[in-house]
Amino acid sequence: MPARTKSSFASWWLLPIALIAFSAVWYWAGRIFAPANTAAAYSKHRPIGNNSDLYARWYGTRELLIHGRDPYSDGVTREIQIGFYGRPLSPGSSSAAMAQEAFNYPLYAAFLIAPLAALPFPGAQQIFRWMALVMIGGSIPLWMRALGFHAGRVWVASAMLLAAGSYPAVIEFYQQNLAAVVIFLMAVAAASAARGWLILSGFLMALATVKPEITGLVLVWFLIWGVAGWTERRRFVLAFVGTFLLLILAATFVSPHWIGRFVSAIASYQSFEADPSLLSVLLPWAISKLAALALVSALAFAFWRWRSAEPGSADFGWALAWSSACTLVLLPKLAAYNQLLLVPALLVLLFQGERIRKPGLLTRSFVKGAYACQIWQWGTAALLLLGSVILPPERLEKFAEVPLYTLLALPAMSLAAVVLSTRDRFKKAPSS
Repeated sequence: MPARTKSSFASWWLLPIALIAFSAVWYWAGRIFAPANTAAAYSKHRPIGNNSDLYARWYGTRELLIHGRDPYSDGVTREIQIGFYGRPLSPGSSSAAMAQEAFNYPLYAAFLIAPLAALPFPGAQQIFRWMALVMIGGSIPLWMRALGFHAGRVWVASAMLLAAGSYPAVIEFYQQNLAAVVIFLMAVAAASAARGWLILSGFLMALATVKPEITGLVLVWFLIWGVAGWTERRRFVLAFVGTFLLLILAATFVSPHWIGRFVSAIASYQSFEADPSLLSVLLPWAISKLAALALVSALAFAFWRWRSAEPGSADFGWALAWSSACTLVLLPKLAAYNQLLLVPALLVLLFQGERIRKPGLLTRSFVKGAYACQIWQWGTAALLLLGSVILPPERLEKFAEVPLYTLLALPAMSLAAVVLSTRDRFKKAPSS
């Protein structure tokens, strides 16, 4: 049966609290955090241009579709860097070690960006950043549909405000990465699967592969789930494979040798931009590799164990929670906007908490710890907002990073909570 929220969650006070948290985070971001970052960049003589992740995708798409140029070429890459940083990166200078901004997505990402390609970049940027914010909030009811959770309108509206008032949403708004779009496509795909719209679900999951590092583990789960129930779910698999092949063929028609150039672009990007994974940050190198291997093995076992789960069931929700939480700790990229993928894991931990059999003190501690990490962002931002009543925002800039103190702890705590919450489920028959 679908899970439902407690009536207390739908209390009248929840919406005002969510609105305060939303306002506090955006005030902190715009009046304290962003000015502090700008001042730090100027003090280090770092180049400042538009600093928009969308720019490389927009410019590459524009050059490909309007001017017929190769978006992976050195010339286009140089022009992208001029727009992003305000000047090209010179070899041998301190800026050479900075991210080599380029069109480093699969070529078919241009099909998603195409509606914005004919617009001047400032207009395209404004449209995209507000669209991304709407998608972040809109993903909440979609994930709830996929997970089988039902709640009152007040609760849903409050959760949407809190999602749009989180630090990952702030970074998406200012940086305009495609992460919000891809995660929204995954949420729509998951909700469509729950409604039985498997062709639409497969189509959307194929579109989401424009960022395979985010989509990968969730996609593996869906493919295992689809193949395991081939008779009922083959439409998802066939729609995904057909759409994915069509995207590759269409991109090849536009630019015949794009795959090799894309691989080279990724290799170049990794040499400059690769972060350590969260496991590598938290654990010694050798132990982190063993932990990653153990985690992937456990994830494979979980997927196989829950392969017969129906969308909206407890097992289906836990599979999504595992795949999203594992992605965040294994991904060699610490960018905060990727934490938008934690939404299904956090929702499952919230709604399924009472269903965990004998959760124990340790499990409850990690579940509460995961939410405490997120609440820290809202709470400290609210304190800085109150502080600005007494002090000018400039005086508070030395505290600008306080809301981010739990940023890296959140994925780790969430994963630990998910793993501990499901250890007993592996001993039981899969639920439907």
